[in-house]
Amino acid sequence: MIDDPLTQGTERGSKIVGRAQGMYALPTKTDAALLMVIIFSFLEGEYNGSTISILGRNPVLEKVREMPVVGGSGVFRFSHGYALAKTVRFNIKTRDAVVEYDVYVMHF
Repeated sequence: MIDDPLTQGTERGSKIVGRAQGMYALPTKTDAALLMVIIFSFLEGEYNGSTISILGRNPVLEKVREMPVVGGSGVFRFSHGYALAKTVRFNIKTRDAVVEYDVYVMHF
């Protein structure tokens, strides 16, 4: 399970604009990949109360990983698109990671 801050930038102390909530699982015995179910829930600004839903395979050792946007709510109702994930920092001892997501969404 994940419930992490969603921030404007990747720097420590960057402004929190929402939460990244969901879960991941290891669906394969042979690859370093995760099944990601993640919801970006926005808590302020013009997207306050809206969400973006992502569901897909995350091959974590690749430099850039692409996952589909499968929906959303509020401003992002009927959305579709894709997210590109890039690991910015990873602490192997604590397993703490900072991941940057570039999300491209079409919505009505």
